[in-house]
Amino acid sequence: MEQVTVTKASHLLDVSADTIRRWSKLGLLRCTRDKNNNRLFDLEEIRRVQRKHENTTSKAEKPRFKVLKSSPTNYVSLELFAGAGGTALGMHNAGFQHIMLNEFDKNACATLRLNMPSWNVVEGDIHEVDFAEYAGKVDLLQGGVPCQAFSYAGLSRGFEDTRGTLFFEFARAVKQVQPKVLMMENVRGLLTHDHGRTIMTMLRALDGIGYKVAIKILHAQFLDVAQKRERLVLIGVRKDLDIPILYPKETSDILTLWDAIGDCPKSEGMEYSPAKKKVLSLVPPGGYWRDLPEDIQKSYLKGSYNLPGGKTGMARRLAWNEPSLTLTCAPAQKQTERCHPEETRPLTVREYARIQSFPDEWKFVGSIASQYRQIGNAVPCNLSFHAGKAIIAMLSNNDRESFTEVAPIDVDNMTTETLKHDSLAAF
Repeated sequence: MEQVTVTKASHLLDVSADTIRRWSKLGLLRCTRDKNNNRLFDLEEIRRVQRKHENTTSKAEKPRFKVLKSSPTNYVSLELFAGAGGTALGMHNAGFQHIMLNEFDKNACATLRLNMPSWNVVEGDIHEVDFAEYAGKVDLLQGGVPCQAFSYAGLSRGFEDTRGTLFFEFARAVKQVQPKVLMMENVRGLLTHDHGRTIMTMLRALDGIGYKVAIKILHAQFLDVAQKRERLVLIGVRKDLDIPILYPKETSDILTLWDAIGDCPKSEGMEYSPAKKKVLSLVPPGGYWRDLPEDIQKSYLKGSYNLPGGKTGMARRLAWNEPSLTLTCAPAQKQTERCHPEETRPLTVREYARIQSFPDEWKFVGSIASQYRQIGNAVPCNLSFHAGKAIIAMLSNNDRESFTEVAPIDVDNMTTETLKHDSLAAF
């Protein structure tokens, strides 16, 4: 893997340095940094992106939609905040056997039961669930904890600092069950929430109940998902176990929107109003509101037109030759529009599911709005699969060299800067 600076890549490939920087900003390229803090890129990776952008539609290639799956194992997992099953299905496909899944939303629970009748889905408020019966029976406890605001009386009380939040319920389950490994995923913003104090409180809490923990930002577009989506993934190991913490290695073989939905089955979906459809019809593939005539920009954005920032999701049309932008819960909403690259309409439910790497046979229960919400809130199945395979390698002591080992965080000496640096390491 030849790593070069932007300047050298520009010279070797006859592509402008600004274009390479733009591809990096769009999340199409991975980078690392040398001792002088210069960004370094994989030359072959840039060539791949260059080829995709020279082919403006990608339609010359057959779509490559895939749902990753491997053989079952005897490792047992317990799933919290299960939603519509993105993480659970990915972990199942990696080989885990779910002993229980907890979820509050009734439609998401119905989705889980419809698709996996054999799963033990416990519907209800996590505050009312006693996890003691699972003590000693679980290899992995996993949960995508909803990110709630924290209230701090200080940062020295660890577990006690988290009371009143849903993270406390996650930590309570860990304390009761004592799994060998835990995993918690969340948005990247958790890393800097309240100047880093939120994540540091969480890390101290988990350290206090007996777990050594690492964190890393995973990028879905480098893990067999046709979507630019970042997730903060926290993995912990019980301190009495001599197990390294492993993460999946990200690859440069990016799937495009064409790969995901080029041959997507028809399904239901939202529609634009006639007025919105008229505006979106003027936006080119990969474009957004700035590609509209100025008078239409002002008319469409209204008061937002003069606001600084916060508008990049407005009037967005996706492009065939790139991964999708991060899916939201409402593809037709003005701030978070996700317009089909060719037809002037929002992405359908099944297109949404394909982009999140759900298999076509996975059905969703509830209103159209609820289905979009369930899918938009999910962790991409293939990202979860890769995380699951890394954890199985941790537990089995097999194939560990195929994954990236990450050192546990020194909770007594961590700072916001060290957490950010360690979690953002690209390779």
